[in-house]
Amino acid sequence: MLKFIRHLYFSYQFFIVLLALVICLATGFVWPVFFLIGQVAIAGVLALLLVEIFLLFFQKNPAKVEREIMSQLSLGDDNRVKLRISHNYSFPVFLDVYDNAPYQLQLRNLHHKVLLSPKHQAEWVYYVRPTERGEYLFSDVFVYASALTQLIQRKVVVQNKQKVAAYPSILQMKKYELKVFAKTAVTGIKKIRRLGHNNEFEQIKNYVQGDDIRTVNWKATSRRNELMVNQYQDERAQHVYSIIDKSRSMRMPFNDLTLLDYAINSTLAFSNICLRKGDKVGLMTYSDKLGTKIAAERNTNQLTKIIELLYHQKTRFLEANFELLYHGIRSHIKGRSLIMLYTNIESEYSLKRILPLLKKRSTNCMF
Repeated sequence: MLKFIRHLYFSYQFFIVLLALVICLATGFVWPVFFLIGQVAIAGVLALLLVEIFLLFFQKNPAKVEREIMSQLSLGDDNRVKLRISHNYSFPVFLDVYDNAPYQLQLRNLHHKVLLSPKHQAEWVYYVRPTERGEYLFSDVFVYASALTQLIQRKVVVQNKQKVAAYPSILQMKKYELKVFAKTAVTGIKKIRRLGHNNEFEQIKNYVQGDDIRTVNWKATSRRNELMVNQYQDERAQHVYSIIDKSRSMRMPFNDLTLLDYAINSTLAFSNICLRKGDKVGLMTYSDKLGTKIAAERNTNQLTKIIELLYHQKTRFLEANFELLYHGIRSHIKGRSLIMLYTNIESEYSLKRILPLLKKRSTNCMF
């Protein structure tokens, strides 16, 4: 009995009807005919309520809701959440569906109402935008079912707890990868091969009109008795490092995300493109002391290692130590490398203080 009472709810329409009955009975003290009408109306409403209670509560498993969400949320992006709603009644019912989003999102208006026929399914799609890395718990779904007069509702708690993690933006990573590597032509998508002159030899080929005359290979030309040229390609397997500042200045918010989160999303997108280009990618973090480091590699799980490391980064509420960073770069980055430094310089004085340190290290590293 207690369980029945806990799941029985009176709708807004019920209280409107109740108010109308009270007014009708009160009017009966002046005109007795309204008192009779009120009594008949009360009997009719009670009969309808009993019928509706029986119809709603005789079904053991009245509603079913399936939530479809990505296994990893993308930080700072709109992530789609889709709910599939169905019921087991043999007649049409009104369903009020309330999804319980994680508390970090502060969403209190996730409500969807639908009239659903038997053996039919409805879909409800909404979007969430996580602004913090970490775990997000989607709780159970609440469904309120009503029929006929919609004066009462049966509350159904659909067990559907899901825990997902918000990682650095995978969606942005794929978006910029597509922009770099895919060129849309009339016939579709084709891969464009770019040639360069960065002293990485590819092959010797026959001279065709338009080739740079400076690349003529005279030895091959004399052997073949026809003009041959050297062909070069863009340098590959270069060392590329992303260095992220985790000091208090990177805690500054902008459009709901911190500067550290923007740096993390940019690092992921940039590292993915470099790996796809054939370069070796590494990572380093720092604040008042050196943080985690990943040596520049090009193996198959390098991107996974970078994603996991970026996921666990947190701001340290202390000043950045650029002198320590300088010595850390000298110790861990030996060869010629490209360095992407993500920091927040708050004043001209800070810029003048760190520029000499960066210039010292720019002999082997390019910032």
